[in-house]
Amino acid sequence: MSARTRSQERRAEIVRATLEVIAERGYRGASLAAVAERVGLTQQGLLHHFPTKEALLVAVLQERDQWDARPDPRWRIDLLVSLVEYNAMRPAVIQTFSALLGESVTEGHPARDYFTDRYRKVRESMASVLRAKYGDRLPNGLTPERAAPLLVAVLDGLQYQWLLDPESVDMPEAFRDFLHLLGEKPDGP
Repeated sequence: MSARTRSQERRAEIVRATLEVIAERGYRGASLAAVAERVGLTQQGLLHHFPTKEALLVAVLQERDQWDARPDPRWRIDLLVSLVEYNAMRPAVIQTFSALLGESVTEGHPARDYFTDRYRKVRESMASVLRAKYGDRLPNGLTPERAAPLLVAVLDGLQYQWLLDPESVDMPEAFRDFLHLLGEKPDGP
């Protein structure tokens, strides 16, 4: 096995361990020392692969995108409810994503480019989903490109409200209500 392959495998192991630590302790409680211990490295050894906690968390987000459900232009709008339901089953992952997103709005944050690019792609996908359903204009007259950022804002806004008060915000049901405002009649639970 080449040194490059071993390094890639070690990085993947570190990312998996980071996901576990975040799931157990949350974003703030996830330390580089805890991750290093989990994979049998010193903290200095971990820093060889990921120079900062933020760089490690960006790698976690990128890995998540490899297996995570991301809206696809071929989706139907009613399938977005399934995405919201799926996210409601993963509070630790959603919390990590949301914490990093909030921090990434600051200039120079290591996750800023990642989130900027991700949101551009998500808006494009949402516009395609809306176009497939409504054509060039939604019933309210907006183009899919104008409505896409609003749809993304609803999805993310519901996540934040749900993370803050999960007993009061039923994220999937609230999203079904939003689709109803668009004229959809999504299936209920």
